[in-house]
Amino acid sequence: MRRLLCLLLLVCTLPALGASLLDSRPSATLGSALNNSSDFLPVHQAFQLSVQQATAEAITLQFVATEGYYLYRHRFQFKAEPSDVKLGVPQLPAGEKKHDEYFGDVEVYHGILEVTIPRPAGDNRAFTLAVTYQGCADKGLCYPPETERLQIDGQGGATTATAPATQAKGWTWHELALFFLAGIGLTFTPCVLPMLPILSGVVLRGQVGGLRGFSLSLAYVLPMAACFALLGALMGMFGAELNLQARLQSVWVLVPFSLFFAVFALAMFGLFELKLPQAISTRLDKVAGNTQGGSLWGAAVLGVVSSLLVSPCVSAPLAGALLYISASGDAVGGALKLFVLGLGMGAPLLLVATGGATWLPKSGPWLVTVKNAIGVLLLGLAIGLLSRVLPGPVTLLLVGLLAAGTGVFLGALEFGAKATRQRLAQVVGLFLLFYGMACWYGALSGQSDPFKPIGSPPAAVPSASQPASGSAWQTITSATQLDQALADAKAANAPLLLDWYADWCISCKVIEHQVLTDPKVKALLGNYRLVRFDMTESNAQQRALLDRYKLFGPPALQFFAGNGSEITSAKVIGEINAVDFAAKIAGANREQGL
Repeated sequence: MRRLLCLLLLVCTLPALGASLLDSRPSATLGSALNNSSDFLPVHQAFQLSVQQATAEAITLQFVATEGYYLYRHRFQFKAEPSDVKLGVPQLPAGEKKHDEYFGDVEVYHGILEVTIPRPAGDNRAFTLAVTYQGCADKGLCYPPETERLQIDGQGGATTATAPATQAKGWTWHELALFFLAGIGLTFTPCVLPMLPILSGVVLRGQVGGLRGFSLSLAYVLPMAACFALLGALMGMFGAELNLQARLQSVWVLVPFSLFFAVFALAMFGLFELKLPQAISTRLDKVAGNTQGGSLWGAAVLGVVSSLLVSPCVSAPLAGALLYISASGDAVGGALKLFVLGLGMGAPLLLVATGGATWLPKSGPWLVTVKNAIGVLLLGLAIGLLSRVLPGPVTLLLVGLLAAGTGVFLGALEFGAKATRQRLAQVVGLFLLFYGMACWYGALSGQSDPFKPIGSPPAAVPSASQPASGSAWQTITSATQLDQALADAKAANAPLLLDWYADWCISCKVIEHQVLTDPKVKALLGNYRLVRFDMTESNAQQRALLDRYKLFGPPALQFFAGNGSEITSAKVIGEINAVDFAAKIAGANREQGL
């Protein structure tokens, strides 16, 4: 049970350290869709536009896409008003190259983006800069094209935006929970877990249990977490200052960082040891040795020293967390994330202080397994970084190599009598080996998706004039047509499905071709009137309808009962798969008694 608990905690470490580094899809999820708009940010919070610098020669704009959101390179437009002010060609850096089966090759930007627009020589007139952009959420929501107007004065000085952006927070409770679990997971490493009894003896001096023991351990943990928070804040500021997220698209940055993680992985495998220079570690050890334990002040000093004297087993994953935070460019979010990481690392000490030491697993050979597993995760992060500059098949080849190597290490090719635990490891190893071979085959066949390494036969794509679900879809584009369609359905006492769609929405295409064509979905929709609201044009009237139904953009699917009322429990916002959508329809049918 203890080994299973530690394995689960280790697995929780991966999303906290590499959530954004391994993200290679511009569109969204294969999981369940969200059913309320509060899960998405308004467009001016998701994408924040500001003027970094405006001179007589050029204007530099900065876009900040909140974590979980991205901007399309090909959707940017920059126009001067009046039109006789001739601007130069906007200078945009290369984006992340993505391939979509419906849209082809596109480039997107995550994080911070800077755009430089040359100004006309000798023209010092004040003008309005109309900036048009479009982005999507990773969870499967596409925002309509947005235009903001910036007032540029004649001297190239101050500018103001007519629609100022609201600062959005760069963290979520979900992320903080993952970082806390990651902190707990880092405790179960070969260099840290055996030190807990020694550390508790120094800090607590036998004062285990009760309020005194808890106070001493808390006095140790909070300063340690505060030091981590300071480091996170500095890395967040560092990332914002140097625009690290944008620079991470360059091969000259991605390759060294990938090598950096590969070197840390080799250290995890025991090829060499990473540690502080001896002069620094000796002084820190001397400070820790001279600190008097058993007092709140002494515990606090030990907490600060411990945060500096990070063991080699923790430094590698911590470096991954720092890279993730620096790329986000958010100082407050970085501080909070590393603060809860420190709290997670200190949680076992709090458990020991309250007399719960018997609940902790004992040291043993399994700690080496944990260390090796962290090394595999670090190699996965290195491949995730390289995937942004390598061709998809090459990335898939590396994924297969990592999977197959891990499978062989777990004993996939070893035969003979084995204990139950060894047999289980061998089964996992055989699965990874076969998966690795599938990745190799897929890579040689031109595939690039690690989730579908062999690929799937191309499905017949219905033509634009053919309804996606095989039933009679009514396409409308205005509020008047929508009101009429709802009124007609109510008069006939017929349920209605309203599909919010746009040609520029990737997730809309996924739903159109992969969800609404599913046989089970089509069968469940047999009694429905099917209405598709096409808001490709994204005019003012269509955007007003989004506000009426509290939507930020497509895709969205709404169910209306025969009496004309909306079935809000079945509402879908964002991308959804066929299985989950069939469950939504079934729930709507039960609610109507169909």
